[in-house]
Amino acid sequence: MQTGDIVDQTLQQLYPQMVRWRRHLHQYPELSFHERVTAGWIASQLTELGCDVRTDVGGHGLIASIKGDLPGPVVALRADIDALPIQDEKTCEYASKIPNVMHACGHDAHTATLLAIAAYYSANRAQLKGERRLLFQAAEEVTPGGALPMINDGALEGVDAIYGVHLWTPLASGLVASKPGPFMSAADEFVIDIIGRGGHGGLPHQAVDSIMIGSALVQAVQSIVSRSVNPLHPAVVTIGSFQAGSTNNIIAERCRMKGTVRSFDEQTRWLIHERLESLIRHTCSMYGAEHEYQMRIGYPPVVNDETEAERFFNVGRRLFGEQSVQLSEAITIAEDFSYYLQKVPGCFMFVGAGSEECGAVYSHHHPKFDINERAMLQAARLLIGMAEDFVHG
Repeated sequence: MQTGDIVDQTLQQLYPQMVRWRRHLHQYPELSFHERVTAGWIASQLTELGCDVRTDVGGHGLIASIKGDLPGPVVALRADIDALPIQDEKTCEYASKIPNVMHACGHDAHTATLLAIAAYYSANRAQLKGERRLLFQAAEEVTPGGALPMINDGALEGVDAIYGVHLWTPLASGLVASKPGPFMSAADEFVIDIIGRGGHGGLPHQAVDSIMIGSALVQAVQSIVSRSVNPLHPAVVTIGSFQAGSTNNIIAERCRMKGTVRSFDEQTRWLIHERLESLIRHTCSMYGAEHEYQMRIGYPPVVNDETEAERFFNVGRRLFGEQSVQLSEAITIAEDFSYYLQKVPGCFMFVGAGSEECGAVYSHHHPKFDINERAMLQAARLLIGMAEDFVHG
């Protein structure tokens, strides 16, 4: 029997267990930086599978090391394990049992997929070349994230390549997608406080109107991308919150705005930061107001290695057929897998998990989010295929 047939057969046998793993995790989610019970449960499953497990890596992360009987490179595969502060509104037997906490982004299925991969490799050590290092990472959803602490705790020591997948409901089940170079954006967040001088609504000349100044600033900020950024370099600056005032006849002394910056390269990223700070300073000064400004630096952009992205297209076509493999557009959503790719060649990939038939039609982070669970089979097959092509290809 060919190696590919063995993988397919093994994963098909494991699929009912994958579903049970995923649904258990879905019922008992934990928020970022609080995944203690989740990590303990994962460790127990890995131990039963015969893996060497290291716990408390970068917080609540885990590393499962599976070493083959044959010499070879070290290939890392990663899954995220944290959930979101969302009330699950699905009506199904595996809906979250934890109030206001839910796996609304597919991390439960990522974890179940990686557990199945652990089961496959543990059962096939005799044919395995080198080491497969499985990273179960905590705290992907909230900056500063769990990837950097994992790296600082040695997760990538000796690693030659790394791969990760995201089950993606905007993509139909059966399809896979990725792209070389910048794939997912950096995401930074800012808060602007404008401090004017409050006063009577009928006596504006005696006040400094923070709402008027904030409105001028919103308009000015929209010029950053259109007039300061190279039009060939995608970027977004969004003001998502504008809070000021309490009634109709008082000029608001303070105005608070919150927003986000999305970009795909570091030069554009820092250019936007500089222009934003300059516009805030000069606009407030022009109208006689003071200001406070905070920028929270988020994850850098996900930049796939060109060679490893090409591997994805070759492996994907071989496994799933030409029609199932797509070149993705860049997407302005962030992922801390970016930190791994700054250290080690690799590729991050989407696996389609959307399906009207099984109700997987809601966007990620939606209270009714769900996936086509059979997408886990395709995700596992893709990750194993990428690892083995790296080693043998």
